[in-house]
Amino acid sequence: MLNRRHLAFWLRIAFLFGAAGALEILCRTGSIPRLTMIPPSEMAVHLAAGLWSGAYLGDIGFTFANIGAAILISIVLGAALGLAVHALPRLRRLVDPMLASYYSVPTFVFYPLLIVLFGLTRWPLVAIGAMFGVVAMILNTINGLDRIPRALVKSGRVLRLSRWETVWRIKLPAAAPSLFTGVKLAVTYSVIGVIAGEFILSIAGLGRRIKLAYDNLDNQGMYALLLFVLTATVLVYFLVHGWERRIHRRWRQ
Repeated sequence: MLNRRHLAFWLRIAFLFGAAGALEILCRTGSIPRLTMIPPSEMAVHLAAGLWSGAYLGDIGFTFANIGAAILISIVLGAALGLAVHALPRLRRLVDPMLASYYSVPTFVFYPLLIVLFGLTRWPLVAIGAMFGVVAMILNTINGLDRIPRALVKSGRVLRLSRWETVWRIKLPAAAPSLFTGVKLAVTYSVIGVIAGEFILSIAGLGRRIKLAYDNLDNQGMYALLLFVLTATVLVYFLVHGWERRIHRRWRQ
C-alpha cells in the first residue's frame, strides 16, 4: 500500500496529467480556438523538435545560468542578512517595516538603473532575480530563528559553544523548516524575476524568445517554450522538496 507521501506525489502527477488532458480535449474540439492556445501534445512536439535541432539551447543556457546565479545570491545573501537582522534588535526595528512592504514596490522600476550600472548584459537580469528572491529568504530566516526554543540556545551556552558554533550546530538546524520554505520561495521568485526581466529588455534568453514569438503570432514556438519553463520549474520545485524531506529524515534519526 502507498504511504501518504507517495499517495500525495501520485495525486499531483494525476492532477497535472488530468489538466493537460482536459486542455487537449478543449483545444481539439475547438472550445479553445487555435489562435488562443494549441493542444498540449503539439506544444510537446514543437518543444522536442526545437530541442533536437538546437534552436532553443542557447537561450535555455543563458536563462538558466542567470536563474542559477540569482538563486545562489538570494539564498546565501538572504540567510546571512536574516541572521544579522535577527541578531541586532535595533537593526530589526529599522528594517521590519521595509521588509513587510517590500513586495508592494515593483522591483522592475530599478531595471533601467541596473542597465546603466551593469550594461546590457546578463547581470541586470541576475540582480532582478536576486532582488525578487532575497527578501523571501530573509523573512523566512528571521521567522525560523524566532521559533527556536530558548532551551536550545541556553544549551549552547552551557556547552560553551562559540557564536558561530551556536549558529551552525543549533540555530540553523532548528530553523530548517522555515529556511527550506525560504529556499523554495527564493527559487520561485528568482525564476519569475529573471524571465520577466528578459521580457522587458534582454540580449537573449527564454523570456525574450517567448516575447518575440508572441509579437510574431508564433503560437507554436511561444507555447513550446512556455511548456519548457513550466516543466523545468515544477521539476526544480520537486527536487528541492525531495531534498528537504531527506534532510528532515536524517535529522530525526
